[in-house]
Amino acid sequence: MEAKAQARYVRLAPRKARAVIDLIRDKDLDEALSILRYTPRGAAPTVAKVVNSAAANAEYNHEMNRGALYIDKAYVDEGPTIKRVQPRARGRRTLILKRTSHITVILKERKGV
Repeated sequence: MEAKAQARYVRLAPRKARAVIDLIRDKDLDEALSILRYTPRGAAPTVAKVVNSAAANAEYNHEMNRGALYIDKAYVDEGPTIKRVQPRARGRRTLILKRTSHITVILKERKGV
């Protein structure tokens, strides 16, 4: 059995969110939350929210033991890109790309814990 949580259309660049997700993949739930608490990256609080949501889903929807949970899969997909225009010299313009992410965390229960 697995519990899943997603945060969609988050205003974070997927590349930056993936750097945080890579730190917690295949870790126990409490260890992952400790890592996220002390990670000085902008994406860490958002990823922590998704992990906490997945843990709550596991406890209340699937009646899993919180102490036996670990992060089985965690990945970041690219969402739609918001495009903005910045004026430049000689009447030209430059596109500013504001990237968004879809963050997914899947928790499973360890056997024999």
